[in-house]
Amino acid sequence: MNKQTFLNRFLFHNRCDIAKRHVHKNPFNLNQKTLKKAAVLLPLIERQNGLNILFTERALHLRHHPGQISFPGGRYEQSDFSLLHTALRETEEEIGILQCQVDIFGSLPELPTISGFVVSPFLGFVNSDHNIQIDQQEVRGVFEVPLPYLLDPQHFYKHHLLANRKRHFTYCIPYQNRLIWGATAQMLKNLQEHLAV
Repeated sequence: MNKQTFLNRFLFHNRCDIAKRHVHKNPFNLNQKTLKKAAVLLPLIERQNGLNILFTERALHLRHHPGQISFPGGRYEQSDFSLLHTALRETEEEIGILQCQVDIFGSLPELPTISGFVVSPFLGFVNSDHNIQIDQQEVRGVFEVPLPYLLDPQHFYKHHLLANRKRHFTYCIPYQNRLIWGATAQMLKNLQEHLAV
């Protein structure tokens, strides 16, 4: 799938429709008022074989979610102009992709997480000639996954877990020797469902 085809499909669907369909909007029954704001970027990069999505692997020494697969992004700071600015600022700080190298074209519904955040996901095309500069205090490495692989429902499976003394599930996506799961996988599921509407 190339950039224009994806953009046409994404913009064709009304994102409000997909937001209404999400029965797992607050899957852990968290108090929305106490959730901290955060934002991430779903970076799409056009390669010769089509679009890829870029992921980060969190540094192993981090206190929260060490080694987990995630999108670049982080917590909203009061100095940020907006949640979009948060996503772009954090992306630049974590992996060196400059804000001027990202063309934002949309967003997905906010996602509450078990770690006490409500995350705003933004989608943007990243210039293919960008240079990755990893902040090793936050990021162990980066990798890309072909978009068609992530849009194939057969690559998703559900895994049950206990959270807040209740049984819940998370989506998991195995890719090569990595496992994408949790909020990151849920955002991809939301994108998949949005495009399928």
